[in-house]
Amino acid sequence: MQTVSRTRLRLLSGIAALAVPATAFAAPAVPTATAPAGEPEAHAAAAPADAPQGEGLGDIVVTATRRETNLQKTPISISVLNTQGLQDRHVLSLFNLADGTIPSLRVATFEARQSALTIGIRGIVPYDQNQTARDGGVGVYIDGVALGKTQGLNAALFDIERIEVLKGPQGTLFGRNTEGGALSLVSRAPSGEFGGRVTAGVGNYGSHNADVHLDLPAFVNVALKFDGVYQHQDPTVKNPLTGSTGWNYYDRKGGRVAARWKPVEGFTADFAYDYAKDENTPQYSQLINYNPNGYRVGAFSGTTLVLPGTTTACGGTITAAQAAAGRQACIAPKAPLVGIHPNRQRVADVGVPQQPSVDITHGFSSNLRYMLAPEVELRSITAWRGVSTDQWDNSGGPERSSFAPSSNFSRYSLSFLRQHQFSQEFQAVGSVPQLDYVVGAYYYTERATEYAATPLTNLWNADGTAYTIRSPIPGNANAISGANSGYQQYDASCNNTLAATVPQFANSCQFITRASQASDHNYSLFGNLTFTPEALDDVLHLTVGGRWTKDKRRGTLYVVNNRADLVTAGTISPFAFRNSISRFDPMVNLSYDATRDIHLYAKYATGFRAGGANDRSLQFNAFGPEAVKSYEIGSKMDFWNHRARLNLAGYIMNRSNTQFDFDYFDTNGSSPTNGSHIEQTINAGRSKIRGIEADLTVAPVDGLTLTGSYAYTYWKAPSAVNPLAPGAPAQQLYIVCTPKNAASGAIDYNVPIGNDDASIRFHLDANYASSQYSFQLEPTKTDASFIMNGRIALADIAVSDRNKVTFAFWVRNLLDKTYIYRRSAANSSPVFNYSAAGQLVSTSYGGILGDYANFNPPRTWGFEATARF
Repeated sequence: MQTVSRTRLRLLSGIAALAVPATAFAAPAVPTATAPAGEPEAHAAAAPADAPQGEGLGDIVVTATRRETNLQKTPISISVLNTQGLQDRHVLSLFNLADGTIPSLRVATFEARQSALTIGIRGIVPYDQNQTARDGGVGVYIDGVALGKTQGLNAALFDIERIEVLKGPQGTLFGRNTEGGALSLVSRAPSGEFGGRVTAGVGNYGSHNADVHLDLPAFVNVALKFDGVYQHQDPTVKNPLTGSTGWNYYDRKGGRVAARWKPVEGFTADFAYDYAKDENTPQYSQLINYNPNGYRVGAFSGTTLVLPGTTTACGGTITAAQAAAGRQACIAPKAPLVGIHPNRQRVADVGVPQQPSVDITHGFSSNLRYMLAPEVELRSITAWRGVSTDQWDNSGGPERSSFAPSSNFSRYSLSFLRQHQFSQEFQAVGSVPQLDYVVGAYYYTERATEYAATPLTNLWNADGTAYTIRSPIPGNANAISGANSGYQQYDASCNNTLAATVPQFANSCQFITRASQASDHNYSLFGNLTFTPEALDDVLHLTVGGRWTKDKRRGTLYVVNNRADLVTAGTISPFAFRNSISRFDPMVNLSYDATRDIHLYAKYATGFRAGGANDRSLQFNAFGPEAVKSYEIGSKMDFWNHRARLNLAGYIMNRSNTQFDFDYFDTNGSSPTNGSHIEQTINAGRSKIRGIEADLTVAPVDGLTLTGSYAYTYWKAPSAVNPLAPGAPAQQLYIVCTPKNAASGAIDYNVPIGNDDASIRFHLDANYASSQYSFQLEPTKTDASFIMNGRIALADIAVSDRNKVTFAFWVRNLLDKTYIYRRSAANSSPVFNYSAAGQLVSTSYGGILGDYANFNPPRTWGFEATARF
């Protein structure tokens, strides 16, 4: 190790004194090899899982700065999972990362749906971005291409070389909607040499999977690669209704073809097309308690709720005058068929119509690179992408609505979304003496449409001991037979007032709750300059960067509660919005190479999440962008002859104009939203987020790697008044899916056997997260979680000089732990209605039932065989 001067020791001591108290563990990074010079940033070479014997931990290559750099010398907080890490954890889709593999990264379902994931980093977690005119706060990228919508994120992963988690605002190089960070998926590029692998596996719950990856030899300077993936799992919670699908089911398939063309020295063109189809059902929502607050339980006299043993009406909505006259509070009894299940159910109490939701994602990308001169490389990334989602979500059954005789229940949440996007990015990347630079321009446009319907599929009999399945056709309450077939049938003669005015719904018998469309145009210019003064021994690096963004969005909500009169002769609905912003996001990063193996940095950066409109407001109320200012210090250290690595980071983030959602039940008889639960988004105020993270990796002996990770996140959100109920008192708001403490650890052991022509690979990981909030308006918390995963493999058995076979057994949730990852007490307490002057007008006891919750998936396991050739 080089000698450290006295001056540099003083500087090291000063920065370390700031960095160490504000740091803790982040997710483990799995070693990868350095990419060959000149390879495209989205296709850095893969690496063996373990460094060569005797050499300690290997280098990890990342592209967070839009150039290939060593993770340890990149002055931002990053976690990496490579191919081996994904395989050891049996990660088939992004939802498998919900167990906390990377503590700062939070992956959850939107509502209970697998078809739309919520991605969060460092407490920046969107609550409901699953709409036409809303975005998340963490950008998701595939090979450098931003994905505009969260629908379809749970599609099967193709041949992923690595996943990079970039923590903290990435507003300079990655742009809008990266205020919390970015999740970057990097695909394996064509090699130009013949080879491939085939994997097939089976497991419990009827699961089976297969994938094929084939590289063809380069021909006339063109290399081709083909990937095919298939993944299937039967429901883990059964649906008693014959012909309907249960819960936590998936069937994913897809293909990708990639081509690399190198016609001349210095020029590389990468082209790729992918198509994936994901059929899935949501996680099951079950009743975990009944009447937890101990209200008086009434009895039904016909359809009237009365005090037990009397004919005196009680409960329902009680006005102030009724309360003064003696009207008493009571709640409805629980239907006999509905059970209380504090632990995970295997079979639902009541069968409901449900078919799999269908997500289709597809896209084409072109990535061009030309080394114009030794000092500059020109790049172009062009991409077209699209997603379509047909959502059929009946996750609640009777567990989310109180019982009443001959009442409808079980909300079938239907949504049909289509989105298309185009993006173009130009970059110039290079170096001159003492200066590295990245400059570029970016354009993005998208259009999204959606319509939604929420029929109630089931009908109680008089005493709640039986039920029938209703027709979805408005005005037709007759029972239907055959599971959910009625929900798939469309009759042009049905009584739907939209059919005559909106061609989109001409053949739909559904009662359309809402329909909207939105478009977006985004322009930006960006640059990063890193200056390394030679006079300071090339150990100090100052990076300054910035991004100017122009963002324009507009949209219309043209159907509300099936009201066709809002759309006449092509006239736009009065519910429309448009907003436009122009802003600049700066970044300053000062890093210092204290020694060859110790690197310190301090960073200031900003980022923002775009504004938009909430179509669940049923008025398309617009809201503005939110922004984050972030201050971060960190250190990256290798020691013990490169057998140990410790990366530390501490940060402070202040978020202004935080976007929060409020709910309200509209009882205004003259309103087009009468009888509906509506949601409105406002910019509620300032949120504070503080955190410490770290990543420790140790290789004490050859073949053994130990990793430990921890992330601490503190946040404080504002209070605000519900804009839909201005007289109500201010409500405390909560940041969702953000545990205060999260940790993970792993043991990887690789033992060569025979004449080094095979090995035994052992992997065991454990992941912990403390309790967290599920909803922005509820103080109710989830359970803490502790999940272990494991894999053991007889790996790389040499069949011939180049052919190898691997046999493996894997298990997820090894201990079959059960915990609630999403919980609501919204149906456990009365609803208070206030006047604009703040007076309590009425109290509604009509919806009280109990807390409902979603549980994590049960233990799954299986066997796999892989052949490489």
